[in-house]
Amino acid sequence: MEMEVGYLAPYIGPLAGVTTSFLWSLTALCFTAAGRRIGPARVNALRIMLAVVWLGLTHRALTGMWIPMATGRQVLLLGLSGFFGLTLGDLALFTAFVRIGPRVAMLVMTTAPIFAALLGWMAFGETLAGVAWLGMALTLAGVAWVVLERPAALDGTARAAWARGLLLATIAALCQAGGLWLSKAGIGHGWLPREQHMAAQTATLLRMFFAAVTVAPTFGWYVFRARLAASGTGKIVPSPARRRGYFLTFCGSIVGPYLGIWFSLVAADRAPLGVAQTTCSLSPVFILPFVVLIQKEHVSLRAVCGAVLAVAGVALLFWRPG
Repeated sequence: MEMEVGYLAPYIGPLAGVTTSFLWSLTALCFTAAGRRIGPARVNALRIMLAVVWLGLTHRALTGMWIPMATGRQVLLLGLSGFFGLTLGDLALFTAFVRIGPRVAMLVMTTAPIFAALLGWMAFGETLAGVAWLGMALTLAGVAWVVLERPAALDGTARAAWARGLLLATIAALCQAGGLWLSKAGIGHGWLPREQHMAAQTATLLRMFFAAVTVAPTFGWYVFRARLAASGTGKIVPSPARRRGYFLTFCGSIVGPYLGIWFSLVAADRAPLGVAQTTCSLSPVFILPFVVLIQKEHVSLRAVCGAVLAVAGVALLFWRPG
């Protein structure tokens, strides 16, 4: 049994990253539908606050403690990770969705693994073999091919908004890679012995808690507006569409900010940063079957080939010579 665990150890990180991509595909569907009913800003605030509840309950069940044990340095690193990776990064990404659309924004986000690999090399001395770089390149090429299938045409009036949207999407990619780097450092990589590293679930809880602190004012503002709007009638009567939006946000908070980010930190903890970020960036590919089955969209041969190319790249990340 011990030999089996040792054999599987090199694959835990990439497997966690691929699982993260699958979970984020589900949460993208939930939050897109919810955002159309209750607004993306409200969804963003609620998803983080709900995730803190799920993570806190899980931490209590696993460790018997409500408050995680952490050093001041770990709290600082994970707090910064929550701010840059979840609050600032998601705000930039959601705004980029509006300016340039989700298709192009997702394409720019596929540069996050490159930023992550560079940060991992500079901060932790992580070096990747040539086959791993080839796998990253194939994965990025496959995702880009899928996302770029229908390039949007620009007119003269949209150029300024387009440029700002590209800048915001690039900032989001940097924040995602930087957030993962800060999370890995917060776990203890680079300055603590392995036996003193923080558990990925505990690190996720701390990261999400500080993200919740930054979005709490947004949540409070929406509660205030709802009460102000209902002051004339004395009660709030949500429509069926709004109730469905809140239900979808509830479901999305479980598969995304709770399980998805937890698995992403397992990937960062158990794999080089570039590999972890690459395997966490497959959502545009995983989402293809869902848009066919749920949204009844036609998927072209090009999209299928792009998916195969991305999967081949991930296979190279799993390959261990000898």
